[in-house]
Amino acid sequence: MTASETPAPRRTYTALRTELRRGIAPWTGLATALTLLVPLWSKAAQWQGSWGGTQTELHAAAALLGGPLVAAAACWQGGREHRRRTAELLLSVPRSRLTQVMTAVTPIVLWAAAGYLLALAVVFAATAPYTGAGGPSLSVVVTDLGLLLSIGFVGFVVGRLVRWRLVAPVLAAVCYVLLGAPGYVESNARFLSPAEPYMLEGSVPVWWFAPVLLAWTGGIAATVLLAYTARRRLLAVVPLALAVTAGAVIVPTGDHLFRDDPAATRRVCSTPAPGTPQLCVAAPDAPVLPSASAALAGMFSRLEGVPGAPVRYVDSEVDPKDDEASLAHVMRGWGITRNKLTDPRAYVSETALSLTLRDCSNHSHRSRREGGKQVDLTDDAVRTWLAGGDSTWDPKARHRLTRLQAMTDADRRAWLGRYLATRKSCMPTEVPAL
Repeated sequence: MTASETPAPRRTYTALRTELRRGIAPWTGLATALTLLVPLWSKAAQWQGSWGGTQTELHAAAALLGGPLVAAAACWQGGREHRRRTAELLLSVPRSRLTQVMTAVTPIVLWAAAGYLLALAVVFAATAPYTGAGGPSLSVVVTDLGLLLSIGFVGFVVGRLVRWRLVAPVLAAVCYVLLGAPGYVESNARFLSPAEPYMLEGSVPVWWFAPVLLAWTGGIAATVLLAYTARRRLLAVVPLALAVTAGAVIVPTGDHLFRDDPAATRRVCSTPAPGTPQLCVAAPDAPVLPSASAALAGMFSRLEGVPGAPVRYVDSEVDPKDDEASLAHVMRGWGITRNKLTDPRAYVSETALSLTLRDCSNHSHRSRREGGKQVDLTDDAVRTWLAGGDSTWDPKARHRLTRLQAMTDADRRAWLGRYLATRKSCMPTEVPAL
């Protein structure tokens, strides 16, 4: 069998295999992986330790950085024949235009997908040792891949149609703006942008999220591709109708594309030693419990034997009961890094504040009365002592702190018992003097 007699599918496979190994396709995969990993690694403290935080950051990088990069690479590939002055030669090739386009652009998008998957594997491996309950969302991974593939096909067609040499970088800039700008509007139409920021801490996509998003982005790409390559261009109406239908589902749904993560609503509690309060947090934050327990050990020892002291501390998303108190609110990347508290003293101080903070919003007159001011100073002194500090917020509370420190252990426990019994009271006359 001569070369001219080689079956068309085999020639196409050979050409595709050649394109996968040469040109800019392999470099596109490497560039995609580095474009995602470098900015992500520079702020690893903000996402490492949380599946939701990891995917939120990876999604943003894949859409706003990876998307324009892949579009530019595919566009450059699309303009290759113009630069080589071989565009007219392609007209004499027996393969259809669709086959030619798919052979040329498929290596770009496949390598881009490989680069994304490599970056995903690296960041997930970096996150796994520090996570609690839950796991990554496959739907978000699929939609991010769908974006990179779709934008690659569109970029290639632009490169074929526009002969200007600078069209690739210009297209990258245009894609960055088009993908990022909708995130600054309040309308639900912003969810049509594949780069819409997803807050995946405590939420997960609905089950039909991936199919609808893929129908939207893939439908647009298929419309552009068929309008350029198909002999019967009316065929492009089919994917266009699919994309419009998907968009008609996305916009009305809006924020309801996501639902509460069941793992985030489940509570996990520590197993403390006898006489030590229990700590309860959301399941994804369970790995932080040892660090939080170590930080609060000093405060717990000061409250040991105090009548009415809380027997359980719960995270700030839960309203504490009568025998409970609230833990300090911290965020991964700001208050927690790799399941360790970045500022244990501040964490203890804020937790102590939950024992002394009074909700007196309906007693606004209290703060204007001398008795109310005295209570505020007492609360400040108690908070400072519980946190193990020696500097009150209000200098006028300093002598109250000194009195508390000077008490005998028995007297201090008795006084703190009376104080804690009134910690929800806004009546100055009910709070014991210090």
